[in-house]
Amino acid sequence: MSTELEHEFKNWLERNHPKPSNASSSYLRALEIFSAYMADSGLAGKSSIFEVTDENMLQVLYDEARAQQKDPDSRLHQSGPTSYGEKGFYSAAINRYMAFLQKEKTKERLSNQSDLTKHFYSKLVVSGLLFSDQTILRFIASLLTKPFVILTGLSGSGKTKLAQAFAMWISESEEQYCLVPVGADWTNREPLLGYPNALKDQEYVKPENRVLDLILGANQNSHLPYFLILDEMNLSHVERYFADFLSAMESGEKIALHSGSEAWNGVPSSLKLPDNLFIIGTVNIDETTNMFSPKVLDRASTIEFRVSKSDIHSFLDEMQSLNMKALEGKGAGTGASFLEMARTKTHGAMPDKGLRESLLLFFEELSKTGAEFGYRSASEIVRLIRNLEALDPQGALTADQRLDIAVMQKLLPKLHGSRRKLVPVLKTLAGLCLKEVREDIVRDVLGNTAYTASDPDNVKYPLSLEKITRMYQGAIDNGYASYAEA
Repeated sequence: MSTELEHEFKNWLERNHPKPSNASSSYLRALEIFSAYMADSGLAGKSSIFEVTDENMLQVLYDEARAQQKDPDSRLHQSGPTSYGEKGFYSAAINRYMAFLQKEKTKERLSNQSDLTKHFYSKLVVSGLLFSDQTILRFIASLLTKPFVILTGLSGSGKTKLAQAFAMWISESEEQYCLVPVGADWTNREPLLGYPNALKDQEYVKPENRVLDLILGANQNSHLPYFLILDEMNLSHVERYFADFLSAMESGEKIALHSGSEAWNGVPSSLKLPDNLFIIGTVNIDETTNMFSPKVLDRASTIEFRVSKSDIHSFLDEMQSLNMKALEGKGAGTGASFLEMARTKTHGAMPDKGLRESLLLFFEELSKTGAEFGYRSASEIVRLIRNLEALDPQGALTADQRLDIAVMQKLLPKLHGSRRKLVPVLKTLAGLCLKEVREDIVRDVLGNTAYTASDPDNVKYPLSLEKITRMYQGAIDNGYASYAEA
């Protein structure tokens, strides 16, 4: 059986790593060396890794490879080429084998996606991080829907930790993720992409924060997910330093770096943002930060972090020290499947008739006030709803809850403006969030930010309604309101 499995794995590698890449042969050689190491060490009681198909045992072998491969004194490091150990080829090869097994064994996409969410949540608990099931569900579904996610909300609510935790969990090495604090003095793209050295011919100066190396690595390793985390993204004007990224996301065109026809010290003349690069930005709103334009929010999936009384209660009851190291590489075997999900633009049939009718109703009502959404927003709403369904096959979320999340993340971030412009739109939206719609009820709702809790039976979309009431109050009190400020 092991010989047959090895043959299937070899064919799978060749399909996923076409020539001229020599990755396939390197992975196979690394597994051959590791199998000999396994046999000598008595690991798993097997003589070849291709005799092991149990996920938990493979995770043990993966952890063993990570722990031993870079230690010059270890037997594994000394068993093969020095470069295999230094570059982490043994753990990378096991990761590819795990991805192959997961692909072959998983026939149903929905089961695979829900397992991904459950696995990540269980490791979060072990690490000491506390997030609700719905927050995790929304975060992963948003990444699968669009590779640009903005986490906004209260400072200290866990936005950066969640992004960092997921990147650490699903990456097989630190080279796959980069956490970059945005500076208050960023006025152009140089802090992210570097610049040609004007004093020295054919030399390119890379940024010290590794962002350019991360993107180059993502282009070279299309089978692995890469994560760029921009912390406090709005400390500087996003439209200035991030303009090239926004344009590349929209057009699919490459970003020009220098005028040379060949690479300058390893940097090509232009750079593509690959589909295995996921950008996560965190946003704090206070007097020291700059506002996000709706253009930026419209190009992302936006998740707002709020801390409730019950959240604080749970935190105080279960408070424990953080152990982020417990997350490192624990979900690396799911990286290939995660990428496949993100690259798949459809997941079967359209949402049911009720959801389609609800979206059309939102469009019709919003168009009366000139705030209707376009094809891109409609497409992304449908994709987000499908991903939420796929990640939640047990149906913990109702159809209304899924649409509520989609409205909150894809429609409300577009809204901004003066009191005169915004109030009619918010009144319309508030009515759509209720089961019984009368003018006096809508008036009561918008005048009471606690209405959702006081009369839950009449609320169809509580998440969106609570945000709408805050935006309405902001427009009334200040004469202006936006999604990020409310």
